Amino acid sequence: MTKKSKIQIAVCLLIVLGIAAGCAQPSSTPSPSPEQAVPETAQEPTKDKIVIGQATSLSGSLASGVAVSNGPVYEMWVKEINDQGGIYVEEYGKKLSIEYIKYDDKSDMGTMTRLLEKLILEDQVDLLLPPWGTAFLYAAAPIANKHGYILIGGPGGAAKLKEIISGLPYFFSVYNFAETQIPALADILEELGVKSVGIIFIGDLHGVEYSGAAVPEFELRGIEVKMIKSYSPGIQDMSPMLKEAKMLDVDAFIGFTYPEETMLITTQAMELDINFDVFHLSVGPCFGFYKDAFGAEVVEGVMGPASYNKKSSPGAAEFIEKYIAFTGQEPTYWGGADVYASLQHLQQAIEEAGTLDQARIRELLATKTYETCVGPFSYEGGLFKGHLGEMGQWQSGIFEIIEPGENRTAPPIIKPEWPK
Repeated sequence: MTKKSKIQIAVCLLIVLGIAAGCAQPSSTPSPSPEQAVPETAQEPTKDKIVIGQATSLSGSLASGVAVSNGPVYEMWVKEINDQGGIYVEEYGKKLSIEYIKYDDKSDMGTMTRLLEKLILEDQVDLLLPPWGTAFLYAAAPIANKHGYILIGGPGGAAKLKEIISGLPYFFSVYNFAETQIPALADILEELGVKSVGIIFIGDLHGVEYSGAAVPEFELRGIEVKMIKSYSPGIQDMSPMLKEAKMLDVDAFIGFTYPEETMLITTQAMELDINFDVFHLSVGPCFGFYKDAFGAEVVEGVMGPASYNKKSSPGAAEFIEKYIAFTGQEPTYWGGADVYASLQHLQQAIEEAGTLDQARIRELLATKTYETCVGPFSYEGGLFKGHLGEMGQWQSGIFEIIEPGENRTAPPIIKPEWPK
């Protein structure tokens, strides 16, 4: 057979097959019309975890405050959530565990702001936790708000934040601060018959704001401010200020301090045997480690800001027990339970929202009341105001709530002299 014949036969076969196909009976199931076409199955959104990021002070001058205050509160909450299988998010039809990313800002504000933007822009975390300290919160809040991220400000609080909070709908403030604590302190000083005070303060937003509120409040009550001195972070010797206050014979020594200086000035006051009827320091006495470091007998009568204790409510007592079981030490009595409550509030808002959408969760945070360890928890104008206390004092190993009113767990006492 020639090559030409083979080609002719192949063409004939193709024609026959084409005719046969044309004569074939139609399928018993006709092809669907466009209106009847079955749409493609929608893909369910997939997600296995909620990524939460935080830039906070793991080293540097603020690290001790983080380590003994609210750093462990966040870690405890994450562990509890993951032990429970996660947070149920309806959008994904399941519980999502938490992945916790934590960066060290080295107690440097510029580093903190850079890391915060890294968490948002590069890591694209689902939620943020706050940095530590009033000034750091003041810097972080506008950044989070600019990117539409919720920031629940735990450790720190200031009237300065209150001034800008109306323009920061994604920022929420948890701590009580000078506007309520300073009047409470003035009430206590009046009750104890204090006539004169010496004030020292750290030269940052916390110290400037508290001392600025204290001077006019004390003077309004007829309490003479005989001394007011600022100091810089990293100070190594606070004895000159103690000696000056002693020389001026003030009844009360009031320090608006951070933990490192709180420990230093307590040590030096003991070494110099300098005593005052009232010895108040701000960030430090509220920590359980303060009592542990010096002993309950030594810190008897020392005052500082507070917001609850184990007598304040059953939920607060339960929080304290859980914190001790988790860390082996007492929590901070200024804000610890409030921060934990804010996380319980956040979890319930996520579950009700059924999504991780920031705008939807923010709406619920701003408007809803949920039950927490400190009782009903809600924000008013972005501020939590349901604190169970304002000022505390160590009495027989308990950091009692001492301001007048329904939250008081014990009346204030004159501080005994340092034990010999």
